[in-house]
Amino acid sequence: MPYISLDPSTNQLLQTHASWDSNRLEQALEKTRLAQQAWAQSTFAQRAEVLRNAAMQLRAQRDQYAALITQEMGKPLREARAEVEKCITVCDYYAQHGEEFMRAEPVATEAHKSHVAYYPLGVVLAVMPWNFPFWQAFRAAAPALMAGNALLLKHAPNVPQCALAIEAIFRDCGLPDGVFTNLIIEVEQVAEVIASPHVHAVTLTGSEAAGRKVAACAGQHLKKCVLELGGSDPFIVLHDADMELTVNMAMASRFMNCGQSCIAAKRFIVVPQIADEFLRELKTRVEALKVGDPMDEATQIGPMARLDLRDELHRQVSDSIAQGAVAVTGCKPAEREGFFYQPSILDHVTANTRVYHEELFGPVATLIRAANEADALRIANETRFGLGSSIWSKDTARAEQLATHIQAGSTFINGMVKSDPSLPFGGVKASGYGRELSRLGMHEFVNAKTLWIR
Repeated sequence: MPYISLDPSTNQLLQTHASWDSNRLEQALEKTRLAQQAWAQSTFAQRAEVLRNAAMQLRAQRDQYAALITQEMGKPLREARAEVEKCITVCDYYAQHGEEFMRAEPVATEAHKSHVAYYPLGVVLAVMPWNFPFWQAFRAAAPALMAGNALLLKHAPNVPQCALAIEAIFRDCGLPDGVFTNLIIEVEQVAEVIASPHVHAVTLTGSEAAGRKVAACAGQHLKKCVLELGGSDPFIVLHDADMELTVNMAMASRFMNCGQSCIAAKRFIVVPQIADEFLRELKTRVEALKVGDPMDEATQIGPMARLDLRDELHRQVSDSIAQGAVAVTGCKPAEREGFFYQPSILDHVTANTRVYHEELFGPVATLIRAANEADALRIANETRFGLGSSIWSKDTARAEQLATHIQAGSTFINGMVKSDPSLPFGGVKASGYGRELSRLGMHEFVNAKTLWIR
């Protein structure tokens, strides 16, 4: 089955790419393993130079890469530029800090000398999603390559041009042939890659269902695994929140990338004192969003990435309305060419509705009215997910105390949840395990080796 690249704003075919057979895949795996063994002997200065060169190339061709992202998965062009900028940041970050993160750490024991040394683990398979097609790949690649690992990229089938462009960037920036390889393979072949003796670990960003399959396969073959899965992030608005700031950030967090982000605010949990005011302000902003051609600089909401995703989103919304949720605005596909969905709000969402329990991966905001602050915290944790979360209140000390009780990988107070190279990123519960970014993310795929000397 070929990889099919469609323009989501027009449903026009862009390119197709034939998937590899098992023989070609095996040759690529063996080549990558041999390349990694040589790359592991490189110096940190050599690795940092490669990442800096990659950052330079991203800067030089930012607009071209942004246009490719927009054309292939539909996000507005200005958001695509920001995505490329973020890739530059992560390359520069690990070029600057990677050697420090890999430095041996002395430990006082009864030995004359003992320390923990960090060595590359080997070949890492990165199974990456379509929603941030450049950022997700660079987020995995930069720390892995700086540590001396090689990386195999299995990208989403609907962004093959982005995957090939990323491979070309690393090829052109001086990375030895085979150290970064884009695998054009079917989903069913991922298990074959994980099972290969040439592969030592796997990292996946994707759905909960995909995470369960990859984790089971990795466990069967005793391979290290990091999973960053779905999220249903609570956005808790307390009675003393700065309303203008809160609504501004609610809009950015829910509707950026057409709502197709694992750390987007998915559930607006509001206390009764400000619920109606928050909804009025939110409705005004949502109805003012400009939906249109993602290549237009003025567009704020582009199409969803695929037709099947839009159809599933509408089923979730329609079922929830039938179950008692109230459609405030939108809540149906846009009547235009492409995979567009109207920016939407559902009010009076309760535990009786689908959207209370499921992740909404699209431009739909859900309002859950809490009885009080304690109830808001209960609702925030009443989900199988646990990726990000945020609290909005002028009493930051109180908000910080509440944050300690939220079951999530991160809590932002008066700020939109986002990933930052200097902070660990990941979740708990059905949102996965392990961490990306920061020192912790780099250490996920190293051999922390004890050296003890009498």
